[in-house]
Amino acid sequence: MITQFLLKGADRRITIMLAVLLALAVLVPASNLLLSPENPLHVPTYAMSLFGKYLCYALLALALDLVWGYCGILSLGHGAFFALGGYAMGMYLMRQIGPRGVYGDPILPDFMVFLNWKELPWFWHGFDMFWFAMLMVLLVPGLLAFVFGWFAFRSRVNGVYLSIITQAMTYALLLAFFRNDMGFGGNNGLTDFKDILGFSVQADGTRAALFAATAFFLALCLLIASAIVSSKFGKVLVGVRDAESRVRFLGYRVEHVKLFTFVVSAMMAGIAGALFVPQVGIINPGEFAPGNSIEVVIWTAVGGRGTLIGPIIGAVAVAFGKSMFTSAFPEVWLFALGGLFVAVTLFLPKGIVGTISGYVSARKAIKASKDAEAGVDVDKPIQPAE
Repeated sequence: MITQFLLKGADRRITIMLAVLLALAVLVPASNLLLSPENPLHVPTYAMSLFGKYLCYALLALALDLVWGYCGILSLGHGAFFALGGYAMGMYLMRQIGPRGVYGDPILPDFMVFLNWKELPWFWHGFDMFWFAMLMVLLVPGLLAFVFGWFAFRSRVNGVYLSIITQAMTYALLLAFFRNDMGFGGNNGLTDFKDILGFSVQADGTRAALFAATAFFLALCLLIASAIVSSKFGKVLVGVRDAESRVRFLGYRVEHVKLFTFVVSAMMAGIAGALFVPQVGIINPGEFAPGNSIEVVIWTAVGGRGTLIGPIIGAVAVAFGKSMFTSAFPEVWLFALGGLFVAVTLFLPKGIVGTISGYVSARKAIKASKDAEAGVDVDKPIQPAE
């Protein structure tokens, strides 16, 4: 029943993307584990982990599209929710190291022993349990988004002012997490992970399972986002984006609409961060950098905001391009990224998916117009001659 409800509003493009993601969740790990390295269809472990990282970025871009593309909230701080979800996962992974750390302390992580901490801080308790850590992956970004949104939206902060405040939020968290006395590893962050759920994070099977989980959760969040935007609530979202004052005049509590969407988006970003950390092996304050959040905006704009599918394509395409450019031309990557954003703004304002969809719709309209001029009733089937 729940699946039918979620699929009810999914259009053909969403259904195709869901099928692609679920196929990737099965075929890529199977290719890595079952085929020999000599087989041309074999996917190497490093490539699978790299593409898994891209899918985490895609989930983060999808989360931003939900609030920017459909609610008109340009958040320049979504990297903060991503990083908080990553830190929640990182804390669980650090607790799993136990006595296998450099200093052999069964309770304290290595950086705490190095800094002469005598006992585990209160906010680290419970992270030795997987279910608790996963709960924090959702609750911590969601709670921050709720508190921030409650004050911002009730004060009717909009537009560029809201964007600046979200960027200030993530920058403040960046400065806080750089401090050693915060208890999160300072500049070095959290790393040297060993196990997840009792399985080595370096094992091929674990890497394959992490990739499959990333593709699955991306598909699940896409399905949830599609159900939201295609519902009656989604119509109100678009109304808030296009004419907030009119929606407010009609009696809707606009601040509640924004708050709900912002919290859901933050939780999706937290899931992306949690899936990102075990695949890359580290989480540090650099993930809070405002530049990272701006890059997410570029992914969404390139793919096409307000399409759900576009940000996924844009994130994967730009992240792949970044990997290629930074290895071949590391000194010009930032110029290429800036040029890409300017080019998309000038020539593809609707992004890749939005432009293609507009072209297809225009072609269909022209064809329908020609059929109408020719006297063909496009809604009535042609009867065979007797």
